[in-house]
Amino acid sequence: MFAKIVTWFKPLPDAEPLTDEQEIKRLYRSWRIKMFFSMYFGYALFYFTRKNLDIIKPELIGNGLFTKEQLGTIGLVIYLIYGIGKFVSGMLADKCNIRVFMAVGLFASSLINIAFAFLPQVQGILPVSITAMAAFLWGLNGAAQSMGFPPVAKGLVHWFSPSERATKWTLWSSSHTFGAFFVAQLISLLAWLKCGWQMSFIVPAIMGILYSIFMICYMTDTPKSVGLPAIEVYRKDTVAPVKSKIGMTRWEIIVTYVLKNPFLWALAISYIFIYYVRFATLDWATTFLVEDRGFSMAMAASAASAMPFLGMPGGIVAGYLADKWFGGRCTQINLIYLAILAASCWGFYKLAAVDAFWITAIFAAFIGFFVDGPQNLAGGVQATRVTVQDAASAACGLTGMCGYFGAMLASKGAAYISEHHGGWRGVYISCIIACVIAGLCIATTWKKEQTPTKLRIKISGKRRMRRAYLKFEKFVFPGDKKKKQK
Repeated sequence: MFAKIVTWFKPLPDAEPLTDEQEIKRLYRSWRIKMFFSMYFGYALFYFTRKNLDIIKPELIGNGLFTKEQLGTIGLVIYLIYGIGKFVSGMLADKCNIRVFMAVGLFASSLINIAFAFLPQVQGILPVSITAMAAFLWGLNGAAQSMGFPPVAKGLVHWFSPSERATKWTLWSSSHTFGAFFVAQLISLLAWLKCGWQMSFIVPAIMGILYSIFMICYMTDTPKSVGLPAIEVYRKDTVAPVKSKIGMTRWEIIVTYVLKNPFLWALAISYIFIYYVRFATLDWATTFLVEDRGFSMAMAASAASAMPFLGMPGGIVAGYLADKWFGGRCTQINLIYLAILAASCWGFYKLAAVDAFWITAIFAAFIGFFVDGPQNLAGGVQATRVTVQDAASAACGLTGMCGYFGAMLASKGAAYISEHHGGWRGVYISCIIACVIAGLCIATTWKKEQTPTKLRIKISGKRRMRRAYLKFEKFVFPGDKKKKQK
């Protein structure tokens, strides 16, 4: 039985290579569209079965089921398990079937959501508190949720070449905010219909179960599994990623190009603070507006939904600017975004008010817009640029794990700061400090991202266009010999 399960997770074998160029072109176009949108909506539904708890927090507190600090503890558990699971899943996903890995994670998360909805009914049956049961279930949900991103990272690396990856990656990454925005709208609708808080878990779970079945039937694995050439060969990409040494074991690749990679660790540490800002603002926005500024639940959810809504174009614009103006390098645009993000956090705290709903929503939108750029680029595209293709999922798993340590700090830490150290003012000051630290870490990779051999940048000045040619500086991994480039 176990052997059959392992076989089911294994990558699909390479199909017989196609030789007809027109057929290759047609199939590549078709499969790229299928894979992109399947991964896009699939990951959005992972958010439906995870962020629903954060949106419904005020109602759970109002019904006396949990206190704010108990919900902070539950959030700490899921982020801890999710972060560790993301790294483990990252190491496994490089050697697993994309569609099976992702579909199983979404299916399991959906089943756990259904179980969570019935916690009050089993409260008197089991000899443990409802908080302990909720933390256990939501911890399991964190393990299932960790199976969402690593297969997507593998899919994006194999189906989209390095020279287009920043744009495609950030376009896909809008699925985070797409899912967070529409689950907020769904829960607002369910609240308006007075369906009860349980339906905020049951309805997303049903959607997740149906879509996981769709992914199994509709998606595939890598291009070679359907007879297509590797993406770098197909697109004749001059920015092909560095290949790992032939003959290295899987563990040797992870140790050399992930665990001993100082620039990847710098990005991972920055991700802790980026995710702290992201989740301290997103997870607690409705609670802050209801508790501190006197918003109703419906108004708070509506204003806070501007964060993920504007986050979608924010991440896409960041990827486009990275590809268009910086040759795919992400450091510069990340630093610009972080500076504006810090100012947006302070503006949101100072100006949020019931009689200034649109100003509140606008600053919430600024936070969403400018947090999504670094969140999408630093731990994703930028991480793949300072490691090898064979370690892409593991690299993203490492940054993702560190990111959710930041989310864990935001879940428990923001609740603690708001109660004991400066109230909500202290929370938003901590977000500004986090932006500064993240920027300093990202700045260390300024010269270490892999870039094209020749990068042409048009610079306007004195009524004429000047060309600037930037030399390619190849990244040298620890243990590798430096080679002079002619």
